[in-house]
This record gives sequence, C-alpha cells and structure tokens, in this order.
Amino acid sequence: MALSTATKPRPDDAAPAGTPGRRTRASRRRHRAEGVAGYVFLSPWLIGLMAITAFPMLFSLYLSFTNYDVLSSWELVEWVGLDNYRRMFGEDPAFWHAVTVTLTYALIAVPLKLAAALGVALLLNRERRGVGLFRSLFYLPSLLGGSVALALVWRAMFGGDGAFNSFLGLFGIQGEAWVNDPTWALETLMVLAIWQFGAPMVIFLAGLKQVPTELYEAASVDGAGRARQFWNVTLPMLSPVIFFNLVLETINGFQGFTSAYVISNGTGGPVYSTLLYTLHIYDQGFGEFRMGYASALSWVFLLAIAVITVIFFSTGRFWVHYSDGDD
Repeated sequence: MALSTATKPRPDDAAPAGTPGRRTRASRRRHRAEGVAGYVFLSPWLIGLMAITAFPMLFSLYLSFTNYDVLSSWELVEWVGLDNYRRMFGEDPAFWHAVTVTLTYALIAVPLKLAAALGVALLLNRERRGVGLFRSLFYLPSLLGGSVALALVWRAMFGGDGAFNSFLGLFGIQGEAWVNDPTWALETLMVLAIWQFGAPMVIFLAGLKQVPTELYEAASVDGAGRARQFWNVTLPMLSPVIFFNLVLETINGFQGFTSAYVISNGTGGPVYSTLLYTLHIYDQGFGEFRMGYASALSWVFLLAIAVITVIFFSTGRFWVHYSDGDD
C-alpha cells in the first residue's frame, strides 16, 4: 500500500545528524548569527557616521538653500532657493579673493612640501648611525599638526621682534614684521606648511624601502649615474606613493585653516592676504552669522575638492606605474 503524501517524511527531517541537509541549515543559521553579530559590533560606527557626518552634511545642504542666520528662530527661516549660490558667484568679491588665495597657497606649498619630503627621505633612506634619531626629529613637526600653539609660535617668530629678524640681524639685514606685511604674510603660512613635511616623508621612506636593489644594480651596470637612476628607477617605482601623497596633501592644503586664523587674528589679513577659503566660510557662518550662505560655500568647496580628486585619478594612469606592469 502506498504511503499517503501527508505522511511522507521530508528528506531534511528524515536526515540523521551530520547529513548534508542538516549541515546546510545549521550553516545558514550560523552565518545569519555571525552577520547579526557583525552589525552589532559595527553599530557604534554606523550611529556615529549617521549622527556626526551624514545627518549634518544633509542638514547643511538644506541650509544652503535658506537664509538661516543661527540667531533667528526657525519660524523666520525662509527658503531662498539658489540665491546663496547666485550671491556667491556674482555679488561676493571676497569669495573670488579667497579662491585665489587658496589656489596660490595650495599650488605653491603642496609641491614644495612634497619635494622637501622626498629629498629628506632620500637622505635618510640608507642605514647610518643615528639615522633613526634624525627621522624622528624630522617627523616631529608633523605631530604638532595645525595646532594653535604652533601657529602662535610662528606668528611670534615672524613678527617684528621675532627670532627670524634676530637671525637676519646677524648678517646686517633689517627685517620687518613679516606676518603684518600683505606681500609676505601668505608666504609665512606656506613656510609653516612646508616645514611640516614629516608625514609624507615617512610614507616616501616606506616606498623607497620597496624599490628592489636589483634595479639600481642593473642601471649601474648599464652606466647610469645617480641622477639617471633617480629619474628612470626611483621616480617610476615611487610613482604610486607620490600619487598617494599628492592627493592627500592637496586635500589638506585646501583645508588649511588654523594657522591662517591664528596669524591673522581671524580676519584673513593683512588686507585679506591670508583669507583662505575655509577662513571665509568660518567668517560668514560664525562672524556674520550667515549660516545658510556658509553652508552654500561649504558645498561648493566640497564639490571643488571632489572634482580635483577625480582629475588626479583620471590623469594618474598616464604617469603612475605599478610593479606588476599595470598602469
């Protein structure tokens, strides 16, 4: 007699412990539990991302289309559409001045900083007595970062009675208050940025350690001198590291704020010669209490950095070379 279909045992139910069907269900349950545990452990980071980064960014995007001024109640906040952006490009001369100052600062300070970092890295690449101490000393300024204390020291050093003028006096040169001269104020900020080359220097050192010595030996056998070896071996092999440092330092250069704020007392002076773009955003948001306009400035700034980064990645394939031969 045939068994009724209602009483037929299912293959998975009839499978004894250790059979493939039972192992498959247990494996699915285990993977599901591991996934839940992973999200639980990630939850602090996800909550922080949403609360500290994502939500404020989206909220600032909304504010960029309003006349929000921080001090007024929400009932007085009006939707102004693209008025903040029209004002930015057509009615705010300080905007274009800040763009010019920031581009000048980044285009000069970043290449010189990377050149200094690479030069010192080449000098410290070989193992010599005391080289570890020198690496630490050169890296030390980067630990200070964009601290207020360092900017105050820098302002005092390049003031009228500062240490730099005292040094020039040893050679009979009459110095001036460099930070108060619109011709030289921005240059003092550039020197401060270049002086903090320790972080890219360490990255260059790590990249130099990865260059095979066989390449230098082969180039030497072919009669290449040190200059030719640097140009034909070191730079191509180091190009991924150069690209990495270039992207990071360019973004950091555009985001410069603390030194300009401290040295100019928050005014961008003298004569707006140190008015970096970030300082202009701060002045509009917390000085003039035009938070809606400051939000619009911030989003244009974000898009500009994104475009520059895309350009770097688009053009990098023409000059960045990898050891596996892929461009």
